Amino acid sequence: MKVQNKTILVTGGGSGMGRELVLHLLSKQAKVIAIDINATGLNETVELAANNKNSLSTFVVDITNKNAVEELRNKILAQHNSIDGVINNAGIIQPFVKINELGYDAIERVMNVNFYGTLYMTKTFLPHLLTRPEAHVVNVSSMGGFLPVPGQVIYGASKAAVKLLTEGLHSELANTNVKVTVVFPGAVNTNITKNSGLTSMPQSNADNKSMKVLSAAKAAEIIIDGMENNSYRVLVGSDAKFMDLISRLNPAYAAKFIYKKMKAILPE
Repeated sequence: MKVQNKTILVTGGGSGMGRELVLHLLSKQAKVIAIDINATGLNETVELAANNKNSLSTFVVDITNKNAVEELRNKILAQHNSIDGVINNAGIIQPFVKINELGYDAIERVMNVNFYGTLYMTKTFLPHLLTRPEAHVVNVSSMGGFLPVPGQVIYGASKAAVKLLTEGLHSELANTNVKVTVVFPGAVNTNITKNSGLTSMPQSNADNKSMKVLSAAKAAEIIIDGMENNSYRVLVGSDAKFMDLISRLNPAYAAKFIYKKMKAILPE
């Protein structure tokens, strides 16, 4: 689905990759609805939209609140009449600790934002999308959604749930006008740590200069390109592509590879 002149909703539009998705869509002459729990971040996105800000509207909402999401749908449709696409980008990570040290409050928060937030948005807006001549749902999973990352196991579980939710939705909607894409970003330069309520992430003593971290703007470009080409899955970054291949060929080796990378920064 080409995004020009379409109305696209983006969650997490107040920062990071979500903000870049908003700005890239606007540059391609789409009308964009950005939602986020952070009003300040949304206002900053509006300012960055510059000459395109008239094509951007914003709504502050907590996507983990099912009733709030359903009310959001009514507010948006009253203002825009129609929506052609939903990009479920909003997500948070967990504290960088093993499951044994992770509290249930953190576990539930990660699952609520990453999985239930995506589910509520998808299920709430899907009936309307099915009435459109063409429409699209894009759900952002993670490289951690197909590969176990020690210290981020609950985050990975939430993103694995998004992966299968999206793939299942793709099959269910195969004979409809709604296309579905699942996205697997690798390392992308965003402020997800801050937005997750964490002060910092532990750093390895190893030299990390060789690690290629993709810019959020480039990641957004890749995602929108995948959307416009009705891609089944989109791998964002060379690390995501490499680990996807290795995990398919030898899952145990891939898991051990990541464990060795993470071992030095995991608390004992």
